[in-house]
Amino acid sequence: MSLIGKEVKPFTASAYHNGEFIQVTEENLKGKWSVVCFYPADFTFVCPTELEDLQNQYTTLKELGVEVYSVSTDTHFTHKAWHDHSEAIGKIEYIMIGDPSQKISRNFDVLNEEEGLADRGTFIIDPDGIVQAVEVNADGIGRDASTLVNKIKAAQYVRNNPGEVCPAKWQEGSATLKPSLDLVGKI
Repeated sequence: MSLIGKEVKPFTASAYHNGEFIQVTEENLKGKWSVVCFYPADFTFVCPTELEDLQNQYTTLKELGVEVYSVSTDTHFTHKAWHDHSEAIGKIEYIMIGDPSQKISRNFDVLNEEEGLADRGTFIIDPDGIVQAVEVNADGIGRDASTLVNKIKAAQYVRNNPGEVCPAKWQEGSATLKPSLDLVGKI
């Protein structure tokens, strides 16, 4: 069942952020754009490459008014230990949510029940807490955070320009479409 157009379900979780433990709820995902990035586990192989890549885009995402949250079924304590001992993870400035109860992973329908780990899922959430985009990859396929920037720009454009849509490979400043009867069969 697709989560597109659905509101984020309630949750409360402990997280690690900038040397502190904090509480995060679904309310933190409202009032601004958010990216929630699920990954299988700390101290693994593909995961640190993805999270470091996401950090490399963090300044650009913040400039777009986006907050980033990474989530695994590890605890916030494990996130701190990983942050303290990994060069790649030590760079992370965004919020790292622990989901040992697996509630958040279930809410976003990315929990691999057999393994008790989250799949590689990325969710773009609008300021109303509504899911606008979803990407889920198999465990061995890492994500490219640079593609996230264009998706967010398109989602923001569509939100701010009702009646317009962004075609494939849309880039900020390029032409959009206005769906109408006149366009049917002409694209």
